[in-house]
Amino acid sequence: MNVPVPALVRRPHGVTTPLTDVYWQAAEQGRLLLQRCTACGHLQHYPRTLCSSCWCDDLTWVDASGRGRVATATVVHMPGHPAWQSETPYVLALVELDEGPRLMTNVVGVAPDSVTVGDRVRLAPAPGDPSLDGPALLQFTPCDTASPRCYVKEMKR
Repeated sequence: MNVPVPALVRRPHGVTTPLTDVYWQAAEQGRLLLQRCTACGHLQHYPRTLCSSCWCDDLTWVDASGRGRVATATVVHMPGHPAWQSETPYVLALVELDEGPRLMTNVVGVAPDSVTVGDRVRLAPAPGDPSLDGPALLQFTPCDTASPRCYVKEMKR
């Protein structure tokens, strides 16, 4: 059942902080950044002030490939906020990036019930909504495995 959303209900959006400004600026350009620890080389997502592996506070930003696999996913039929009602059903997924870190995101551009664990996905940034004055969203879409954008580079772990 679709319930009309009153005009007063604004869509929630990300909130930037001094720590995350660089991350969200890159998102506006369609790029996904990860933090790399200069001491141990650990890659992490979401942005933090300390390395989650060795607690070093010397972190740099690096571009992620924008490719990964669906680790788990669910189809949302009842949104967590009334402003998302018109977008249901949608896919909420945990994507494991080729670099290792995982992030919670949406998988778009495909029928929600067709997304399965192990699917290869690539970054499909959505532009920010100027009316919200919020950052762009980093979403993913299934990819054609023959595409160079979805090439899987073997990585040592």
